[in-house]
Amino acid sequence: MNPQIDVRRVHPELRASLELMPGGNFTREGLKQLREAMGAMVFQALPDDPAVRVFNKTIPGPEGAPELRVRIYEPAVKKEGRPGILYIHGGGYIVGTPETTDFACYRMAKEIDCVVVSADYRLAPETPYPGPLEDCYAALKWFSENSRELGVDCGRIAVAGGSAGGGLTAALALLARDRKGPAIAFQAPLYPMIDDRNITPSSREFLDDRLWNRDKNEFAWEMYLGPLYKGEAPEYAAPARARELAGLPPAYTLVGELDLFRDETIEYCMRLMQAGVPVELHVYPGCYHGFDMSLNTEIGRRAENEIIMALKKALR
Repeated sequence: MNPQIDVRRVHPELRASLELMPGGNFTREGLKQLREAMGAMVFQALPDDPAVRVFNKTIPGPEGAPELRVRIYEPAVKKEGRPGILYIHGGGYIVGTPETTDFACYRMAKEIDCVVVSADYRLAPETPYPGPLEDCYAALKWFSENSRELGVDCGRIAVAGGSAGGGLTAALALLARDRKGPAIAFQAPLYPMIDDRNITPSSREFLDDRLWNRDKNEFAWEMYLGPLYKGEAPEYAAPARARELAGLPPAYTLVGELDLFRDETIEYCMRLMQAGVPVELHVYPGCYHGFDMSLNTEIGRRAENEIIMALKKALR
């Protein structure tokens, strides 16, 4: 077993949750069980709220690929010109569904008064890079092209997501820039998984099996990249490798001090700013990967509220 983190470094509100976090079987053979366990997790159930309508829709996938499910969260009262958010769930590129982020998407729709489209992209290793990213691009394209029917201003569509969803958010911003659209008004790649090389100090620091640690990260990257792993991965797979960051949409992100992705997040934000891209970055002391989903804590609720406020301000 890997050495455990000194609990004194962990934010007091998060210590009890840390003790309950399972390690998980991060192997090819264990993926089915991991996915079932992730699917059974409900961080906070959707309230019975007539003000927000939640439903699934099937849209065209990338050329030559299957159709894509999206989960839509929209205010029940129709009106035109609302902002939109394409949300991309996390899970290391290997697990997860839109339902795991139901409550976050519901809150965005309700409190920002926007339409949220959450993409059920294909997962690795069954569908390695570039499949998941192309699914997200197809969802963005559909969202933009059908914005009028959805009551959305196509000039005010943001992309957001956490962890692998943050990595796909950053990659999608690069891809949309280089393909000359669809336009992205704002990006929120939250504690993003963007560097396959595992070369930062924080990528070596966190080994505790209860956290998203180095072993899990290396396994997930190997599953996502397939034969590209340990080679020169494309920048659209690992955005930390991107050489040119100018021309990307303004960004908001947060990361915990005890997150494996701490340093790659900070370095990417620094490079965005150096390229002239406006960035707001928050580093939360004593917080580990995914802490913002701990909505039974004040620190988790605070982080969730700040994400919503950043998106609301950007899309006003």
